[in-house]
Amino acid sequence: MTLSGPGVANVLQKMGNPLNASEPLVSLDPQTTALVRLAARITGGSELDVRSGLAECGAVAVPDLWVEELILQSYLFAGFPRALNAAREWRRVGDLARVTRDPEAGAESYADVDDWRARGEATCAMVYGEMYEKLRGNIRRLHPEFDQWMIVEGYGKVLSRKGLDLPRRELCIVAACVAAQQDRQLHSHLHGALNAGASRAAVDATLAAIRDVVPEGAIVSASLLWNRVKSK
Repeated sequence: MTLSGPGVANVLQKMGNPLNASEPLVSLDPQTTALVRLAARITGGSELDVRSGLAECGAVAVPDLWVEELILQSYLFAGFPRALNAAREWRRVGDLARVTRDPEAGAESYADVDDWRARGEATCAMVYGEMYEKLRGNIRRLHPEFDQWMIVEGYGKVLSRKGLDLPRRELCIVAACVAAQQDRQLHSHLHGALNAGASRAAVDATLAAIRDVVPEGAIVSASLLWNRVKSK
């Protein structure tokens, strides 16, 4: 399915809401605060930093499934080596068998690729809102394969998974982009967090939560960018 014609509203009407959409996220609870801090550490920290982040998650009883889903999605933003290293540290304390017994975990296979594409289009449209069709065109001009990978792999297979709702996923992506000092992607996902249902206060709290786990220059740059987003 191509999206050059119907527009975002028609896409969402046809596909339905993404599978992990939820109620708006108005503020950060202790569990979400620990999760976004872990996201920043996975992307920009050492293995010791990741261990500290996992310990913080354990101390405030972050659901195991949230941690699993964060680590799985981190390969999109931190790269496969860092995702594997985070998974290795998590396996020291996390029980994979317990998580996979959770019905929300949901086993999937590459036979589901058509579902991934449909879910990916719906989720990406929700995140990018009125900029969705422009995004698709821009990515296709970079390379058509990037467009397909973004939709099927990124937004469909990974970010539409059950187990972690879209507002929290987007806040974790914001934290990862700050840690990686990727301002172009950060700009998109600051908007994306709002479009997905996170409040401005929740984004404010995310940036405050990671202030001591990312470079000072990164948080200064991110705060300036966020102020520009809020002013529009």
